[in-house]
Amino acid sequence: MTPFPRRTPRRAFLADLGMGFTGLALGAMLHRDGVARASSGLDAWAPPDGRPHFEPKAKRVIWLFMIGGTSHLESFDPKPELNRHAGKTIEESPHAGVLDSPYTQNVRIAVPNDANGHIRHELYPLQVGYRKRGESGIEVSDWWPCVGDRVDDLAVIRSLYTTNDNHGAQLQFHTGRHSLEGPFPTIGSWVHYGLGALNDELPQFVVLGTPIADCCGGMNGHGASYLGPEHDGVSLAVDPKDPLPFAAPGPDVSHEEQADSFELIDRLNRISAVKYPDDAQLRARIKSYELAFRMQMSVPEVVDLEAETAETQALYGLDRDETREFGRLCLAARRLAERGVRFVQIFHGSNGGAGAWDAHSNLRSGHQRLCTQVDRPMAGLLTDLKRRGLLDDTLVVWATEFGRTPGSQNGDGRDHHPFGFSCWMAGGGIKGGVVHGATDELGFHAVEDRHYVTDIHATVLHQLGLDSRRLEVPGYKRLDIDHGKPIAGIIA
Repeated sequence: MTPFPRRTPRRAFLADLGMGFTGLALGAMLHRDGVARASSGLDAWAPPDGRPHFEPKAKRVIWLFMIGGTSHLESFDPKPELNRHAGKTIEESPHAGVLDSPYTQNVRIAVPNDANGHIRHELYPLQVGYRKRGESGIEVSDWWPCVGDRVDDLAVIRSLYTTNDNHGAQLQFHTGRHSLEGPFPTIGSWVHYGLGALNDELPQFVVLGTPIADCCGGMNGHGASYLGPEHDGVSLAVDPKDPLPFAAPGPDVSHEEQADSFELIDRLNRISAVKYPDDAQLRARIKSYELAFRMQMSVPEVVDLEAETAETQALYGLDRDETREFGRLCLAARRLAERGVRFVQIFHGSNGGAGAWDAHSNLRSGHQRLCTQVDRPMAGLLTDLKRRGLLDDTLVVWATEFGRTPGSQNGDGRDHHPFGFSCWMAGGGIKGGVVHGATDELGFHAVEDRHYVTDIHATVLHQLGLDSRRLEVPGYKRLDIDHGKPIAGIIA
């Protein structure tokens, strides 16, 4: 969310308000009241009424995104052919034709040639073992033992592709558009735009963790673009002392003083409301004061993880140094979800650059360390949601911008790979213990039930009861690929 709003009326309003809330509360309330479209130049356009288009199977989404490009080969799509032909070039292997596929058109293949023009892309063996897990027998890497134990709750999609071979694919995964086309609304913003609130005391689109770097889309990774800034994701810190950047009333203002100020402003506003009973924006403004105060009171409680039992904290890995940081984000996500937040977006692996999962070298040590950080917390999240009865109507998505190439890079790494990679979904009316789609024997191309990344978006919206094509905004033309298609094979 933009720290300081750009439109003068809102700035003046917030200056009078005197609490530094940066338009968040006002934008949320104006959205719910069907006004305040000035931010996108659509004053005459009424936004959705907050009701699903059809019966939903999910109420909320927790979106887990690994920054940098997690290897599908060392996670949820292991390929033993890489071990059998390790050290050979693709041309020397029985799979030489893989590079002639039409699926590689218009996307650069980052492999060097020798002096004769032959591709020197030596196949790199799997850097970790794998085995069948759960009753479903889905093959999962040994770096993911805890999530592997929950595989019967997962629908693993092994046939994703994208069209950006660099880290702008991070933004593309969230918007569906190539980064060179500019920012577009993200999936979280479409959910926020399409549905009403489940809880009037909390933001409806929350971002946890450090988002993607500016070079890869930055805040556009949770931005609303032409939908208006009121639909941006709101970054929260898992710190009850300072959970809302730019939102605190100031260290010299007590809660009692703040409450008195709100009461006075409320009385003055209601006097004006009597004088102007048909002013919808004034009504929304009054509600925004109330919401802002409630959020300042309620958000610190939500991120106060000390209220959880020692057993629950251990379930998420808060008792271990290597899992504590990400575990706190996952536990906070559960607390936000059970209190009615619609969309919680969690980032992992931000390092100020392209992302920690970007394994051009040292893949074995790097991925092993990163998997250790996230495996137990994510499994704990699934376990906790399920035992609380929340997994039935909470859709959990695990994703990354692309996979890693079957060949080696720098001798001990893998390059970017947009042609075929994996993600998984769980809960919210999604089948468990299933694999959908497939890559070829090397994990190079998605060849069976191929899905562009917006098919993930379409599936999320469908489970929430939303039809993407009914969320059109006048004046903004969307392409068919923007909408995607729900992945029917994984929907229960």
